[in-house]
Amino acid sequence: MQVQILQQIAQARQSRTAVAVVTDIQSGDQTLYHPDGLPADELGAEIDRRLRSGKSGIVNPDENELFIQVHVPSPRLVIIGAVHISQALVPMAQACGFDVTVIDPRTAFATPERFPNVDLLADWPQEVLQTRPLDSYTALVAVTHDPKIDDLPLQDALKEKCFYIGALGSRKTHGKRAVRFAENDIDATALAAIHAPIGLDIGAANPAEIAVSIMAEIVETLRRGDQR
Repeated sequence: MQVQILQQIAQARQSRTAVAVVTDIQSGDQTLYHPDGLPADELGAEIDRRLRSGKSGIVNPDENELFIQVHVPSPRLVIIGAVHISQALVPMAQACGFDVTVIDPRTAFATPERFPNVDLLADWPQEVLQTRPLDSYTALVAVTHDPKIDDLPLQDALKEKCFYIGALGSRKTHGKRAVRFAENDIDATALAAIHAPIGLDIGAANPAEIAVSIMAEIVETLRRGDQR
């Protein structure tokens, strides 16, 4: 592999961005692609699918065999709120290969006894995210029902284009959130990126079932894009 391409891959890993290297098997020529610079053709669509799935492989557009090698950061899940839903969601996300962080300034909720074996931070989200910035391979879930805790990380997730952003609450609650966000110059188009009510509509009736609906929606968004 060319030294220049290796350097670009190393830079992408450091910045938690995805890239794909396409090798012409016959000639050995290689081209590196970023997600925002894909060709508008069948090859570009195939690279996009493989960046979402995280799977490398051989393709044969126009009878010319190509090997697409994808380099993607491990997906992260940042949960705002150490609540019952979060307790059920953490092991599901870990089983799906996500690096999970739980943030909640309420020390009565954010305890190691309630959240063992997870990166748990009993601090205000806006302070944590200053040193642990969000990115496009991060999913953010806000489940405290408290605007003082949820609003700023949700706004930060919109700014950083997290691949999934979800917020607990009814449509009425989300309507009030929209009013607050508009006061911070966040328009309806940007707000549409938030999944609210959160999770797939499976008729969930308890925290564990809500966690299932959230995790399913996160995986669907990661692998297929936003289906709404």
